[in-house]
Order: sequence, then structure tokens, then C-alpha cells
Amino acid sequence: MTQPRTRPLGMGHWSHPLLGQKVIDHAHGDRVGVFRAFAPDVDKGALRPLISIPETPPVVWLAPEEGGLEWTTSPDAIEEAL
Repeated sequence: MTQPRTRPLGMGHWSHPLLGQKVIDHAHGDRVGVFRAFAPDVDKGALRPLISIPETPPVVWLAPEEGGLEWTTSPDAIEEAL
């Protein structure tokens, strides 16, 4: 899959042409979700507040269409749901 053009939006977030769109996550059994953000993942085990932007590659943050717990996946694992 060809990487789309992106640009920084601030606070570690990046633009992406599929933001706000339904996508298929091939890394998680072709689960469909709404593309909510393209930003670094955070250390969920950290006991302190996040005070700086993680220096890790951005991941795709997805949310179930009907609401619920978000999950992350690789940008290479998604495609637009038609």
C-alpha cells in the first residue's frame, strides 16, 4: 500500500486522508472502525502523566462505529471501507 501524504497537526498528531472515515483493519481480523487519529502510541503502563510527545512512529487510532474502546494498528494495515 502506498503511504499517503501527511503533515504534522501538533501534539504528535498527523494529518491523514482517511481521518474520520470508516476503514478496514487487516491486522485485527478485518475489523471495521472509524479512523480517529494518526499519532504515537503511549505507554499504557506508565504511572505518571504524559508530559511530552512520545518519540515513536505514529499509529492509527480506531474506534468502533457504535462506540466503545479504541484500538491501535499499523498504518500499513488499513484501507478505506467502501
